[in-house]
Amino acid sequence: MKGKIILFSAFFILTAAAASAQAKNAPRSIISTTALIRKYHDQKELSGMQKGELLELYIERIKVLVKTLPYIALVTKPGVTMADLGIPDDSEHKKVLDNQAVGTSAFLDTTVEFQRKMMPYSDKGNLIAAILFYESTLKSLHEFNDLNEM
Repeated sequence: MKGKIILFSAFFILTAAAASAQAKNAPRSIISTTALIRKYHDQKELSGMQKGELLELYIERIKVLVKTLPYIALVTKPGVTMADLGIPDDSEHKKVLDNQAVGTSAFLDTTVEFQRKMMPYSDKGNLIAAILFYESTLKSLHEFNDLNEM
């Protein structure tokens, strides 16, 4: 019985290690796959929300913008890899992409901390206007795609 448990455990560990190794070599998306808006809102809907809910929407939109806007000359949607764009998938380019991801993450950590400490003091109307502006900016990326396809 102990032999089966040891054999099963060893098999599980080897399987997990193989899966982990494959994940490290898998092509990474240039724009984070978390850079998505689940739902867009209108002013009436936002006006009915509490300030805490608005703050979370505000922060979510900032994150998506920061994860998307620097890359629009390359791509505007999550899930596109360097290989999809014809960029060599070598160690130099992977390192640049990894460094950019680390820098973006550090920036967002600082920004979100600031937002959570300072934005509760903002006017609810200003939060609503900012959310609508950010959403408008994100929607305009669809127009950018249309212009780019011409």
